[in-house]
Amino acid sequence: MIHLEMNGHRATIEAGELIGYEVKGHQFIHQKGSPGWSSADTEMFPIIGPVNEAGFEVKVPLGNAIQDQHGHLRQFAYTLISSSATEAVFKKTYKAGTPIKNSKYPSKSSEEWLAWPYSFEFEKHFKLCDGFLEIKFVISGDDGMPFMLGYHPAFKLYTNRPVIKTNTREITLDEVLAVGSRALQVADHDTLTLKDEKEITIKTKGFGHFMCWTEVKNMVCIEPITFYPYAVAQKDLNKGFQYLEGTSILEVSLHPEI
Repeated sequence: MIHLEMNGHRATIEAGELIGYEVKGHQFIHQKGSPGWSSADTEMFPIIGPVNEAGFEVKVPLGNAIQDQHGHLRQFAYTLISSSATEAVFKKTYKAGTPIKNSKYPSKSSEEWLAWPYSFEFEKHFKLCDGFLEIKFVISGDDGMPFMLGYHPAFKLYTNRPVIKTNTREITLDEVLAVGSRALQVADHDTLTLKDEKEITIKTKGFGHFMCWTEVKNMVCIEPITFYPYAVAQKDLNKGFQYLEGTSILEVSLHPEI
């Protein structure tokens, strides 16, 4: 367990997962064990979205890769690289073709093992800054590797009428609930604000879009994404890929209003 503290801001990280962000006594992050979702945050990589209707296969330049919903990165553990009072760095390393046990098998998936034909390193950096929390993703690996990235944090809700604000409209929780498991697309935005008992603004660099998901009224996931997976059929998910050239860095920062 890692605790970062600075000027009344406290971030709690467990095995690379942000399980708490508390500011002056107010907890912004959905608590594990509460209704709605068993996690507090995770990553969607190297794909976003389901692939069951495509036989769990994703088209890549080196052939078809066996993946399950939201990719195989979440199926193996982070290693802590460094930490201090205000920063922590975690890393996952993957060697091309290595079989990864699928936690969804057999209850929710027919695929016991997942694999990706590219090697990569995936770093997750947490840094408490003056008034906000920065989360940075650093991706390196085989040149030309296709990938998508989604960050999947869950925010705790306190009131009956929270709204998600864009620069042009307000999205109600009922609108998010109505879309269901597909998640509500918010295209071409780098910033969203969750207005509840307190406000928190999610700012991003390198993602370009969001999707919002929940199936309960006590939490909502506001997810920066590089591609909205339901824009295409599952067999065409490859249309959403970016391609790695050297190192890619994508950023999310959480700005609370207290």
